Amino acid sequence: MLGGMRTLTAVLVLAMPHALAAQRTARPFRLEETTIATVQASMRARQLTCRQLVQRYLDRIDAIDKRGPAINALVVVNPAALATADSLDARYRRAGPAGPLHCIPMIVKDNFETTDLQTTAGSLALKGWLPRRDATMVARIRAAGAIVLAKSNMNEWAFSPYETVNSILPGYTKNPYVLDRVTAGSSGGTAAAVADNEGTVGLGTDTGNSIRGPSAHAALVGIRSTMGLTSRAGVVPLSNSADIAGPMARTVADAVRVFDVVAGSDPDDPVTAEADARRERDYNAFVVPGGLRGARIGVLRQAYERATTDSEVVRVFSAALESMKAAGATIVDPAGIDSLSALMRTTGGGCNPFKYDLERYLAARGANAPVKTVDEVLKSGNYHPLAQTRLQAAQAVTTPPEDSPGCQAREAMRVRLRAAVHAMMDSLRLDALVYPTWSNPPRLIGDLNTPHGDNSQLFSPLTGFPAITVPMGYTREVLPAGVTFFGRAWSEGTLIRLAYGYEQATGHRRAPSHRPSVPAAGPAMGAQRRP
Repeated sequence: MLGGMRTLTAVLVLAMPHALAAQRTARPFRLEETTIATVQASMRARQLTCRQLVQRYLDRIDAIDKRGPAINALVVVNPAALATADSLDARYRRAGPAGPLHCIPMIVKDNFETTDLQTTAGSLALKGWLPRRDATMVARIRAAGAIVLAKSNMNEWAFSPYETVNSILPGYTKNPYVLDRVTAGSSGGTAAAVADNEGTVGLGTDTGNSIRGPSAHAALVGIRSTMGLTSRAGVVPLSNSADIAGPMARTVADAVRVFDVVAGSDPDDPVTAEADARRERDYNAFVVPGGLRGARIGVLRQAYERATTDSEVVRVFSAALESMKAAGATIVDPAGIDSLSALMRTTGGGCNPFKYDLERYLAARGANAPVKTVDEVLKSGNYHPLAQTRLQAAQAVTTPPEDSPGCQAREAMRVRLRAAVHAMMDSLRLDALVYPTWSNPPRLIGDLNTPHGDNSQLFSPLTGFPAITVPMGYTREVLPAGVTFFGRAWSEGTLIRLAYGYEQATGHRRAPSHRPSVPAAGPAMGAQRRP
């Protein structure tokens, strides 16, 4: 008997370290600031089910989106989210994960077509519209196992990069860091929701700014790809020559996991014909430590230097450059394009393709489309007053973009700019160019008069080359700022490696604070010493 007791005691003693180790590793799952990798590891360890994850997000949305700080980021929450979670749990028990995004709750901007949730592009003119097909990007994330948890607020028709307000959802979307500040536009709802942990990751669209600007304003990572690498099929257009859709996330790794799923050719978007031949086999392979070592990075002052550039943004950007140097990069400063203004000069008038791009899109939806023309939208009165001038300007256009001298001149300028960027980067042997995503902090809600600082409209949209924004710190102690990595066509792998290296070297991302206000403005850069 005594021998048996000793044997049992010995077994228990030997088992204790393993039991204690298991207790240490089995930490309770924490929703705030979680990542795709953490969610998946928790599911593998049987510490989390898909239903539990979705329910916790639904509880958080209930607590902060319309109540509490009332972020006002979401237009509609998916009523079938829990049922979808249950089906994914059953699938997991039976056969393992459905794909690389198994049970990842995603926030999708409300200009992506979804068959089960209304798609409005922020306009009352499309209220209640249920398209017959999912947008290609939505179909791809769903096939990879993701859940469309909610559709997010946006600036109406994606018109404005400065604020997130429209006729479909009363009120502005607030910046979760400081509640009287904007999230920029037009993907401000996705930015606010992902930043405030109302979903794991999100999808936005970017014509001139609208993935990168809101991401910078909300301490997120946003990827705008090379034109033609990702599909826009099923996305309500603003300008087919510049529209791009892509991920917004709290980490580079999460943004890349989504990007790897959505990148590729799509017969429904002819611009993507080369994508399968051009894309990397696995973009996740570029998420590696030490990505800045040996890199040559140019400072693109032409993107951000102006008289109204905020001094705190300059300070934060100067620190970002020092961090890149410390992580092993060579900084080439400045790196610019000679005679940029002359190169960009065009003749032939303006180029406003919105009416023709939108009406062709609506015509392709046939009887399913709730409206057919811009004129019909104007006559209905179903739009926010801030959208009226843009709608009227679009309606006044009588020449399709392919026949417009202004649009033709703009395309010729784009060709020149692409060549100039490539020539400059080649001459300086650069891997990428960097600049502050915005030159000024997020503005007060309703303020359209003080300097905005949007630096995203020129280089990436006009060349069609890729750009990634990453958190680079904070102004006024709490207002997020972002740094953009911009590169050659099809260089997403390189930009991901650099962006991840910078993110890991600095760790600027932190959760929102829901502060009510901070000082409204700071000094401009003026004649102060350059970084």
